Amino acid sequence: MPGAGTLTRTISDAEGKQELPGKTVRSEGDPDTGDLATDESYVGLGDTFTFYKDVYDWSSLDNKGLPLDATVHYGQDYDNAFWDGSRMVFGDGDGEVFTRFTVSVGVIAHELTHGFTQFTSRLEYVGQSGALNESMSDVFGAMVEQYAKKQTAAEASWLVGEGLFLPAVQGRALRSMLEPGTAYDDDVLGKDPQPADMAGYVETTEDNGGVHINSGIPNRVFAVAAQALGGSSWERAGRVWFDTLTSGTLSPTVDFAGFSSATLATASSLFGTESDVHRAIASAWSTVGVDPMDAADRKT
Repeated sequence: MPGAGTLTRTISDAEGKQELPGKTVRSEGDPDTGDLATDESYVGLGDTFTFYKDVYDWSSLDNKGLPLDATVHYGQDYDNAFWDGSRMVFGDGDGEVFTRFTVSVGVIAHELTHGFTQFTSRLEYVGQSGALNESMSDVFGAMVEQYAKKQTAAEASWLVGEGLFLPAVQGRALRSMLEPGTAYDDDVLGKDPQPADMAGYVETTEDNGGVHINSGIPNRVFAVAAQALGGSSWERAGRVWFDTLTSGTLSPTVDFAGFSSATLATASSLFGTESDVHRAIASAWSTVGVDPMDAADRKT
């Protein structure tokens, strides 16, 4: 195991098969290969590691310098990227709707943050805790992208997966954190189904209780709070989210109200109950119709 703070990346090529890990094609310190997926994934892993280390003094995903491994060219026309519990896996897209999934630093950081959540808060992947799990990946994915691009909260697009859709698709991205439900409206894909507040919350048994759909609600909270506070999203709003996730006190089954209560407690501890940070976060939760006093899970 490398020492804490040491970035160690290994990129493998599945060569169109669905077998892991594949053939090693680039290791830490190696020059560009000329293969876009290989080199983009290498950069994205590095951007994510650098963000967690430089901003929060957190070493890799587990705070112990976990090596970051990835496999590219997974399967044929594979429309996804995922964290499998130990490595990143990237498909090349189908060439009709999606391009290769390494094109977005935000998507790379999103999937890696599932690993961060795995090692910290362990949010259960079902219902509201599952939607929070997805939202944490969008939140930190967005911050990694903004950090890499040196963007303020005001300058950022707050779009998740921008650049993944090919030109034929009527859409900007997979999701909009600032305006859930507006990312795409396409004849083939349909309309972005994410609700922007609890009035539109989707009760469903599909997708582990709607973890991808309902994640738009806490996504909007973070984006609204970060924009209200101004400056860089990771400095204040991001600090509250990070400290809440790494506190060791958050229940894996926490609901939206419980998480809102936890973020407000963190904001109060870090910045004070009368601070602009506490007010901005409280206002953002109110905007989406979440009341921390309604928390069903009081283990937070």
